[in-house]
Amino acid sequence: MPEAPKEYDLAGENRRVLDFIEYVTANADAVQRDILGEILSRNVGVEYLRRHGLEGRTDRDTFKKLLPVITYEDIQQDVLRIANGDTSPILTSKPISEFLTSSGTSGGERKLMPTIEEELGRRCLLYSLLMPIMSQFVPDLEKGKGMYLMFIKSESWTPGGIVARPVLTSYYKSPYFKDRPYDPYTNYTSPNETVLCPDSYQSMYSQLLCGLCQNKEVVRVGAVFASAFIRAIRFLEKHWVLLCNDIRTGSLNPNIISDQTVRDAVKKILDKPNPYLADFIESECSKSSWQGIITRLWPNTKYVDVIVTGTMSQYIPTLDYYSNGLPLVCTMYASSECYFGVNLNPLCKPSEVSYTLIPSMCYYEFLPVNRSDEVTGSLHMPKSLNEKEQQELVELVDVKLGQEYELVVTTFSGLYRYRVGDVLRVSGFKNKAPQFNFVCRKNVVLSIDSDKTDETELQNAMKNAVTHLLPFDAAVVEYTSYADTTTIPGHYVLYWELTLNGGTPIPPCVYEDCCLAVEESLNSVYRQGRVSDKSIGPLEIRIVEQGTFDKLMDYAISLGASINQYKAPRCVKFPPVLELLNSRVVERFFSPKCPKWVPGHKQWSNGQN
Repeated sequence: MPEAPKEYDLAGENRRVLDFIEYVTANADAVQRDILGEILSRNVGVEYLRRHGLEGRTDRDTFKKLLPVITYEDIQQDVLRIANGDTSPILTSKPISEFLTSSGTSGGERKLMPTIEEELGRRCLLYSLLMPIMSQFVPDLEKGKGMYLMFIKSESWTPGGIVARPVLTSYYKSPYFKDRPYDPYTNYTSPNETVLCPDSYQSMYSQLLCGLCQNKEVVRVGAVFASAFIRAIRFLEKHWVLLCNDIRTGSLNPNIISDQTVRDAVKKILDKPNPYLADFIESECSKSSWQGIITRLWPNTKYVDVIVTGTMSQYIPTLDYYSNGLPLVCTMYASSECYFGVNLNPLCKPSEVSYTLIPSMCYYEFLPVNRSDEVTGSLHMPKSLNEKEQQELVELVDVKLGQEYELVVTTFSGLYRYRVGDVLRVSGFKNKAPQFNFVCRKNVVLSIDSDKTDETELQNAMKNAVTHLLPFDAAVVEYTSYADTTTIPGHYVLYWELTLNGGTPIPPCVYEDCCLAVEESLNSVYRQGRVSDKSIGPLEIRIVEQGTFDKLMDYAISLGASINQYKAPRCVKFPPVLELLNSRVVERFFSPKCPKWVPGHKQWSNGQN
């Protein structure tokens, strides 16, 4: 990291950021009007806007009257034209610099979100807001380092030569990260070379080693997702003996860290033997309990910076255990489509996290969401909208407290009235800008890490799996699923109730084949998590006693569900329901190997830096 300039004024920089937040939230509607006008005026000639008859007009009313509210499938052919080398202005007047691969999928493959060069600067602007906000609540953060576990993922190239990669990989490989100027808030324990190492094992090992060597300097720890941070703790549990040996001897095991650029960077930190530190780590890690291991190994840590909203909330008890109840801080709300907002009250409870949308990031609209079933809490979210539903969209400043909405955005990178798929609930206001709780991701039933599996995909995977039972005259009567995060890494669990009409017992290997068949049928994000990222464990099938799902229905009816409208849930989370299911499990089987996965889209030749 560069040295501090003599004139660097941290307090002044913090004030500038907080003044910016104050201005854009106080003038939210004017900022939004200007943002839409800028997006439309710079893209006057693009094919997509001409196709819908906008003819150069940039006012809100015409825009909302002529432009449809869309999903990814509506622009997929335009995206593929760009991916295949069409350089005409299809979605935006500026060239598409790269595609950001969304964790959502279309046809089993990652969605490709177009982006332009300047958008990276806009995302970095949002990053720059986080620590000045945090410094209002936690003092002296600039005096220590952050132990953030950061990783790149695989890239692919489209036939037209455009790189496609996850949004964080794009950021870590950019000059904004690699050549960042002095900022005490981006002083990390991990050298850039360890973050940019494509081998996830070497990257994790070297980052933890550097974090341990600088343990007294660490004032905050984190990763993007809670699941990734817990995997790091699990990695430490398995490898602390090797890490201690490196620290004790002052040398790096060449069988573990073989990348020379990583070795050179780590050696600058592990520059001599440190038997005292190695003894300390060994003493703490060899204890029978790992409760509070974060505060024991990094005693000056003030908080854990991870996303614990949405599906990540399932990891909160584990994080509390490892951190001795340190604050769990969710700083920002973002997606591959666009970065959106910040948490202005970062020390709040995880269940109360609320994000303030920054009006200058994109143009926002909100589609009201209605609960169709008060007992199950299911959402009515049509895939396509009729004219009346399109007219129901409201502006950023017109949302109502307590109402739930689906987020719709228009971005500088060529998305117009695009349904992001997130459901948000208005929790309050910062000046004129609303604040939102993240409620859920539309239609997602299972998620462990960045994977998102919906009910239709799960049903199709089930159809492929049960064919293995046909030779034994057996069938699945009912099923449900559960994202089990009590294991590290977490894994999918399917509960199956069977009818067995044949006399031949079903061998365990057949059930294992069923597990693998489900995994082979799931999307590329799930399979990457299993194969490359190791963020998801083998899928499990639990066979339950006959009559189990009848008891599940009886229980739901006792809670008020309608017997006429009841159907077995395809995913369960409620502890009493899980207890009922687990009490009736008679056999358990796991996928015997990883499913097939290769980087990139199936139809493209792939490469990797």
